[in-house]
Amino acid sequence: MVDIRDVEVIAPNFKQRLSGVTSTIIQLVPVQRALGQKIAVLGPGLPKSLPSVRFRDLIHLWKRPKGRPCRVWHARRNVEMLPAILLRDLLRMKMRIVFTSASQRRHTGWSKFLIRRMDAVIATSGRTAAYLDVPNTVILHGIDTKRFQPSFDKTEAKKALGLDPAKKFVGCFGRVRLQKGTDLFVDSMIALLPCRPDWGAIVAGRATGPHLAFESELKERVAKAGLADRILFVGEHTNIPDWYRALDLFIAPQRWEGFGLTPLEAMATGVPVVATDVGAFSELVIGGSEETGLIIAADDLKAMVDAAAAFMDDLPRLTAAGANGLARTSKNFAIEQEARAIGAVYESLMR
Repeated sequence: MVDIRDVEVIAPNFKQRLSGVTSTIIQLVPVQRALGQKIAVLGPGLPKSLPSVRFRDLIHLWKRPKGRPCRVWHARRNVEMLPAILLRDLLRMKMRIVFTSASQRRHTGWSKFLIRRMDAVIATSGRTAAYLDVPNTVILHGIDTKRFQPSFDKTEAKKALGLDPAKKFVGCFGRVRLQKGTDLFVDSMIALLPCRPDWGAIVAGRATGPHLAFESELKERVAKAGLADRILFVGEHTNIPDWYRALDLFIAPQRWEGFGLTPLEAMATGVPVVATDVGAFSELVIGGSEETGLIIAADDLKAMVDAAAAFMDDLPRLTAAGANGLARTSKNFAIEQEARAIGAVYESLMR
C-alpha cells in the first residue's frame, strides 16, 4: 500500500479474472513509476508487488495532491468509468478521468454516453480511433525490449529447448482456438513442410475448456499428414521469450484481435512476421524498403501459405526482415515510450 496523498494517478482494475487489460496495467505501472509518475492501482486481481491504494482511501480525493490541481483516474473499462464520473460530478472530488479504448467495433449507446464524459481519451491504435466519435490520442502499446531480445546464438537457443538445431522453425504463439486462427497456421504448415525438409513448426499456447476438442482435432490432422514430429504442440510456457529466440519466422494468424502484441514480441527478438490484417497488426508490421514482414487478409489460407513461402524460400529476405523488425521495435515500441506518451496525457490534465 502507498499513501494516497503521494498519489497523482489512480489506475483501477475492477475485474478479478486476468484479461488483456489487467495484463496491460501489470506491465505498465512499474514502468510508469520508474519514470517518476506517481501512480497506484486500485482493485482486485493484481499482484501485491504493485503500489496500491484502498477503496476507503478515496475519501482523500476531495483534497488536491501536493502541487497539483487534481488527480487523474485512468479507466480502461465501462465499469471503471462510471464510478469515476460519480466521484467527479456528483461528489465534486478533484479529479479528471482518462479512458483508454481498445475496442474495434461500434460502441453501444451506454459506452458512448460514458466516453463523452471523459476528460481525455486514448486509443490503442488508429483502427480503434476510427470507432470513436470524440477527440482522442493514439498511443500504441509497447513491450519490454529487455525481456524480448534476440539470441546471440540461435543454434544454442534451439538446443536449450530440445529442438533440432539443424532446422529452421516457424512459430504461432497464443491461445489455441478458432478466433486465434491456430487451424490456419496448422493447415499452412501441412501444405508447406512436406517440400521443405529443413523447416519445422511450433504451436506454443494453451487450449482451455471448449477449445480442447479443437486442439485435439488439429493434432489428429497433423498426425494424419505424417508431420507429428515436425509440427510441435509445446503447450504454454512462462519462458516464452526463449521460444521466440528459437524461431526463424513468426505467423500471427488471428481472425480477430483487439490489439495483439505477438508480432511486436517476435520483431523485438529479430524474427520476421506474417500477420493477418486484424487488430493493430497493420500498424506494427511494415513492408517496403524497411520490411519487417507481410500483412495478409484474415482467414485466407492461400495468402498465408504464399506469404510464409516467400520468406522460407528466401533466406536473405528472411534475415533482412528480422533485422528491420528488431530496429523498428527498439526505436518505436519500447514500453517506456508508451508510458511517457500516457504520462503526457496525465500532465495535460493536471496542469
